[in-house]
Amino acid sequence: MLTRAIQQIVERRLSTTPAVALLGPRQVGKTTLALAVASSYEGAVVLDMEREADRAAVAQPDLFFPRHRDRLVVLDEVQHAPSLFAALRPEIDAQRRPGRFLLLGSASGDLLRQSSESLAGRVSYVELTPLLAAELAADLGTLQTLWLRGGYPLSYLAADDAAAFQWRQDFVRTFLQRDLPGMGLRVPAETLRRFWTMLAHLQGQLFNASQLALSLGGVSHTTTARYLDTLVDTMMVRRLEPHLANVGKRLVKSPKVYVRDSGLLHALLGIASVRELQGHPVAGPSWEGFVVEQVAAALPAGAQMGFFRTVAGAEIDLVVERGRRKIGIEIKFSSKPKPLRGFWQALQDLGIDRAAVVAPVARAYPLTEGVEVLPVTSVNEWLSEATR
Repeated sequence: MLTRAIQQIVERRLSTTPAVALLGPRQVGKTTLALAVASSYEGAVVLDMEREADRAAVAQPDLFFPRHRDRLVVLDEVQHAPSLFAALRPEIDAQRRPGRFLLLGSASGDLLRQSSESLAGRVSYVELTPLLAAELAADLGTLQTLWLRGGYPLSYLAADDAAAFQWRQDFVRTFLQRDLPGMGLRVPAETLRRFWTMLAHLQGQLFNASQLALSLGGVSHTTTARYLDTLVDTMMVRRLEPHLANVGKRLVKSPKVYVRDSGLLHALLGIASVRELQGHPVAGPSWEGFVVEQVAAALPAGAQMGFFRTVAGAEIDLVVERGRRKIGIEIKFSSKPKPLRGFWQALQDLGIDRAAVVAPVARAYPLTEGVEVLPVTSVNEWLSEATR
């Protein structure tokens, strides 16, 4: 079984906080992680809110919760039982000891809204991503497999690329036909698949709701924006906002969009092997999105991430701010990366403290003073040092 790096974070939060909400998309391993955490709590109670019998067990929460005040209670897929949030607040207040509740949810937007209204100051949020490069062996072969298949454990660990591809195709179908309707979304599955596939073709590009609405036909730009909100809330798509610095220049203000898991991106585009991927026009944008996810997962507490682009062409893929520290990250799909002129201009415009170019290289090396070339497996360590 794979040990997830975030397990220690969840355990640490539970040791200081009454409730921890573990967010993550379907099939990413939340239940497996929760069971691993719960194994160290004697008599932990684990309930799945998708099961009718488990929902019935907590139908009277004012009776059920007090009976288990000495145990960790794990509530899986808790977004399917929104009425529990109102009951959790007085129960936590009645006994505010650490490690009382571990809440697992697949729809971050809904879960955050529901829990923030009822559990403000009582819950700590942790996001479980698909598998990360830093959690696996550092060799290039492993990295290539992770990039192709994505980080969903059952895809990454499949017997071969064909089996991994089939798993992801089935995942997409189930997500659209069962999971989204189960969350109350009344949109034809084929319409949302077309929209999702369009986003895959536009990986790493600016989001233009009106243009996508025309391509879908018969929908408004507000509808396409709502579709995007849905895929963002379910953690299928990342909406990367621009870094709006006060630099006295005209800035691009539309967000960029990425299909978050590279394996799902490739499944949507019908890419089943490394050979197909390497010759596909999406290879560069796919690598960019893959690295964006590694950086996002490695951000230290309090850090913010966006991209920077001016109308005149100064551009940097990621700008990370933490306090007064500001660092830049450029992403290149090349073993000998050479940033363009716009990158150097962006560093000057923003007054970047340190910068890195993340590329498919075996080891780190300096590019110029203050700018390093990094393999993706070094992102965690470099970010930690650069934002200190």
